[in-house]
Amino acid sequence: MLQTRSDAHQDLEALMADIGRRARAAARPLAMASAERKHAALVSMADAIWRDRQSILNANAIDVANGEEAKLTPAFLDRLTLDENRIRAMADGIRAIAAMRDPVGDIIAEWDRPNGLHIERVRTPLGVIGVIYESRPNVTADAGALCLMAGNAVILRGGSDSANSSAAIHACLVEGLKAANLPADAIQIVPTSDRAAVGEMLKGLGGNIDVIVPRGGRGLVERVQTEARVPVFAHLEGLCHVYVDRSAKLDMAVAITVNAKMRRTGICGAAETLLVDRAATDTHLVPILDALDAAGCEIRATDEIRALFPKTKPVAEADWTTEYLDKIISVKLVDGVSEAIEHIESHSSHHTEAIVAEDAAVVERFFNEVDSAILL
Repeated sequence: MLQTRSDAHQDLEALMADIGRRARAAARPLAMASAERKHAALVSMADAIWRDRQSILNANAIDVANGEEAKLTPAFLDRLTLDENRIRAMADGIRAIAAMRDPVGDIIAEWDRPNGLHIERVRTPLGVIGVIYESRPNVTADAGALCLMAGNAVILRGGSDSANSSAAIHACLVEGLKAANLPADAIQIVPTSDRAAVGEMLKGLGGNIDVIVPRGGRGLVERVQTEARVPVFAHLEGLCHVYVDRSAKLDMAVAITVNAKMRRTGICGAAETLLVDRAATDTHLVPILDALDAAGCEIRATDEIRALFPKTKPVAEADWTTEYLDKIISVKLVDGVSEAIEHIESHSSHHTEAIVAEDAAVVERFFNEVDSAILL
């Protein structure tokens, strides 16, 4: 007998509802778990990921081959691809989380009322977090470990392109939970690539998801923000800037700019715009652009820069608000830190910005006036 679309949807609803119920059941014992047990689980997870790295690499090779066949972009494939160094970084990241102080139970404020009542504001777990992400399999480890440390159960829904990699990593996380005698359902992964599963999560799984965290491109984040019936923690693209001040050391400015753009072009923390102090045009501009060009970066620049460095393409207004996720950068000369801050305020997504300067007053002003999550 053929299954109808209605039957398939009912099966998916039942699957997701069961995942939600199991996550809610796991959330309470996890919220009460000691710091020692969470630490033990995290260390076991990290050990399992490193021990089983070849299995993870084998699974990732399948995902990458499928991605190449599907003609995914180079930036997408870079985010998808794992190697031993990235797996080591994944395991080290979990160990770093394990070394953190347990936040659960922290008293962050307390005061007494005139009637003698003593009030405390205490950090407590949220409950169940739903994390929806796309091609980066390392998010499986990062999200699982962070939620565990904070005492939250988590439901992970990765992109279909990284399904095999994420499943292999998830198996290591479950092993760590079991080793510490914590509920295996505390970290679950949605075992289907059906996009309707995302819709079920956005509905809250019958009250069993307390907050949704999307990790991905604009399309995913906007869908989550539009459709979610539960609270959402989200940011959109990473429109990140590097500002090179006239006081910057040239060798440092070159190294930082090339690293910020070219280390991993396909991640949201990569630089997309370079702002150079006009007073540093004669000393800094061409050496920085030479280094970017030598590294294989396409440079889009204003007319005044193109007159000095012809190996560039014209920049369009839309470039200032484009997340390239590729070997492309937009470049502009600005009249000092004031105009740099104005440009960032007008065009940034408030993700990450960097300043290269030796003038302490300029650095202080940049840090005081730029409103982004990460300042370097």
